Amino acid sequence: MTFTSPADVRERLAAVDYLADDAIATTVYLAAALGKPLLVEGPAGVGKTELAKAVAAITDARLVRLQCYEGLDEPRALYEWNYKKQLLRIQAAGDQSWSATHDDIFTEEFLLERPLLAAIRRTDPTVLLIDETDKADVEVEGLLLEVLSDFQVTIPELGTITAARRPFVVLTSNATRELSEALKRRCLYLHLDYPSPDRERDIVRARVPGIDEALAGRLAQVVAALRELELKKAPSIAETIDWARTLLALGLDRLDGDAIAATLGVVLKHRSDQDRALKEVVHGDAAAR
Repeated sequence: MTFTSPADVRERLAAVDYLADDAIATTVYLAAALGKPLLVEGPAGVGKTELAKAVAAITDARLVRLQCYEGLDEPRALYEWNYKKQLLRIQAAGDQSWSATHDDIFTEEFLLERPLLAAIRRTDPTVLLIDETDKADVEVEGLLLEVLSDFQVTIPELGTITAARRPFVVLTSNATRELSEALKRRCLYLHLDYPSPDRERDIVRARVPGIDEALAGRLAQVVAALRELELKKAPSIAETIDWARTLLALGLDRLDGDAIAATLGVVLKHRSDQDRALKEVVHGDAAAR
């Protein structure tokens, strides 16, 4: 996976409607050039996961995704054995010696690949997305350190499997907890935040063909105002795009107070957030006028 320059990254990402700034383009270029994992941190909904998907799209790579969560363990992240199938084989072995049966059941036929092993074993271009790393338990970081240091996995029954072709690795974090310094040392770091209204307007226009520039600009300004409020969940970029598509579907060419009130559920999914937005953004905007 190669890029000729940060400008090349930026142009190719733009071709799949991911509008990257200089920091994004430069960091993606360096991660590919140096063969280093890329840790992308920032609030939920700023485009961290979409960046991995976009890199996979522009490089014709397969996206392999490990979704992290509390309780994630090695068998779900790396590999496990198909115990039910192994049991059936043991039962069918009859009087065969245990040594022969053991060698028979711990083979590729009974191995269940999970995302980390699948990415290591692939010989075609691969983007490994380790999503929401901060939601996993600390123990999972130790597993990631082993895999990302040498890009190899040791399976006691089969030996060590080393990546024939290193995947492009993207780890995302919403910063709900601090990741270990050991993990961070192995990665390049990129922080993403919500885009400026002008940039979000451009994102909306790229992702929602046919929307009027003025409407896209008004939409981006309203979303920026919503994000300034103390909400349980600020609108993501994806929800801004959904809101734009909603307005088009309804045939609305203005985002006035009535339109906001009628469609606010597209971007705010908590009643208390909607009440606050109606009071401080919609009514406040009307009063200002």
